[in-house]
Amino acid sequence: MIARTLKLPGGSSFLFGPRGTGKSTWVSKALPKALRVDLLKESTFSELAGHADRLEALADGHGATTIIIDEVQKLPGLLDEVHRLIESRRFRFVLTGSSARKLKRSGANLLAGRARTLAMHPFTATELGARFDLKHAIRYGLLPTVWMEGDPKEYLRGYVGTYLREEVQQEALVRNLASFSRFLEAASLSQGQVLNMVSVAADCGINRKTVENHFDLIEDLLLAVRLPVFTRKAKRKLVSHPKFYFFDAGTWRALRPKGPLDADTEVDGAAIETLLMQSLRAESANAGLGYDLSYWRTPDGAEVDFVLYGERGLHAFEVTRSSLFRETELAGLRLFCGDYPQAKCHLFYGGSKRYRFGAIEVVPFEEGLKALPLTLA
Repeated sequence: MIARTLKLPGGSSFLFGPRGTGKSTWVSKALPKALRVDLLKESTFSELAGHADRLEALADGHGATTIIIDEVQKLPGLLDEVHRLIESRRFRFVLTGSSARKLKRSGANLLAGRARTLAMHPFTATELGARFDLKHAIRYGLLPTVWMEGDPKEYLRGYVGTYLREEVQQEALVRNLASFSRFLEAASLSQGQVLNMVSVAADCGINRKTVENHFDLIEDLLLAVRLPVFTRKAKRKLVSHPKFYFFDAGTWRALRPKGPLDADTEVDGAAIETLLMQSLRAESANAGLGYDLSYWRTPDGAEVDFVLYGERGLHAFEVTRSSLFRETELAGLRLFCGDYPQAKCHLFYGGSKRYRFGAIEVVPFEEGLKALPLTLA
């Protein structure tokens, strides 16, 4: 089993992450003696939905004071009993979920600060170590199963077909599954782009309000993220719309329709950018670094792909798949560094040599991914 760098704190915790990121496997290994309550099992769900107090009886029957509850968002009302058991019995809970939507929108008891909130992301290059293969990551992403499955392409097809669509259908989160499927394909064409709701609505033949609701939904399900523009102490006019990404390069590629008019360079370029985005999110979350992730872009097109800002500093990242970088790929970083002299600026590229141009460090892409924990620390 590949070791994860995320650390489980003492006390109770929420652990949120997309389905398939390895939450249950990781928690079960970290707490092998804990009682596991899986709300995906219909019998368990039905029993606790009608009798939440049986959670205490289950724990007592197994002599357990540490309890893992999987997919807690399926039964938000159970959190009142969890709260009671933390307070009265000093039980420890780890509550996993692949959606915070029901918990947020149902007004569920979020345990009033008695549980920390953690995020589980797909693998990182540092976690995979010597097993990391950049070409494989660009093609199939970093979900754990694609590094263990004999046919990762088929797994991803099943993931987007079964989970992304059937999960939504089971939860009755959309009325028209066919139109939602069209939306997912249209949204995939916005990967790494400044988001244009009107354009996406036109591409999938759905009204704009419904498209906005669908984007909210896939964010609530932790399947996508919209990056805001970095505007702190801005010294020039900037664009205002967010950039959009599905959470994983392989999942995005499985969703994206592809035909003979789609150049591999175009698709690989967006996949590499996605790999950096998800790696930045994961490394920050795994080490508890607390960075906010955004991007920076002027109306005339000068851009920095990713900006990380937090107590530990300010970082700007640009990425290109090319083995030869051009001056134009440094231009956005130069402009950003001029506005923010304290920033540490990085260009990850497809070559093999390292360079430094003033405040800008140019690093081979794979080397840069593996060094992110030290870079961001």
